[in-house]
Amino acid sequence: MKTVFQRTEITEPALFNPSDTTKKPEGFPEICISAFSRKFFEKFIASGSAEIIAHLHSVNVDTPVYKINYKGKEIAFYQSMVGAPACVGYFEEIIAMGAKKFVLFGSCGVLDDKTVDGNIVIPVSAVRDEGTSYHYIAPAPEIEADPCAVQVLENVLKSFGCPYVKGKTWTTDAFYRETVPIVKERRQEGCLTVEMECASMLAVSKYRNIPFIQFLFGADNLSTDTWDKRDLETAGFSNTEKYMVLAFECGIAL
Repeated sequence: MKTVFQRTEITEPALFNPSDTTKKPEGFPEICISAFSRKFFEKFIASGSAEIIAHLHSVNVDTPVYKINYKGKEIAFYQSMVGAPACVGYFEEIIAMGAKKFVLFGSCGVLDDKTVDGNIVIPVSAVRDEGTSYHYIAPAPEIEADPCAVQVLENVLKSFGCPYVKGKTWTTDAFYRETVPIVKERRQEGCLTVEMECASMLAVSKYRNIPFIQFLFGADNLSTDTWDKRDLETAGFSNTEKYMVLAFECGIAL
């Protein structure tokens, strides 16, 4: 018996596709931005400048998709679900709605605090320690980000004077199984951060041929054998406006 981890090719065709389950709203923006933090969206939507244009549906919750005008461009944005399968499911449906360029941002665990401290992280590759990406791209230990998308993000950060670092991230399915030996192993392999979606989102963007940017900012610290929670619950909340503007600028520049 072969699982997706042993197959050398991606099987086709799919029995059903996102377009079979998702209605395409008229005039859906080509640029879409997403983040994970509920507090981000509560703060941003409170400004009153956004309107609901669609909903993403799951058995747990209905997630509104908003539209805002930024520098004369209509941009869609919504709150992503945490974890690769749910995050990818929403991404697939947003593409089916009409999105053609996508920017995602959120917090991450820090594996190399000395390098990451005070910097936005640009993932240039991701270790595939999850399962979702293997349904889109043939098995391999890592997946690389599109160099053109990385350059766009780098240019935007430079133009705003934002300090950043480029490096490898570790995408895992099981945050309670970030064991001390594996954390050390990933750090030795050059991983700066750990999160739960990047490898899968890169795989979908390659499969669907959608320009995709993701940037990360540090929350909890896993640089030593003792976990430091730090500002995990509120990570990045004070920088809501800055991160949203950076995402909007990246979307326009893609």
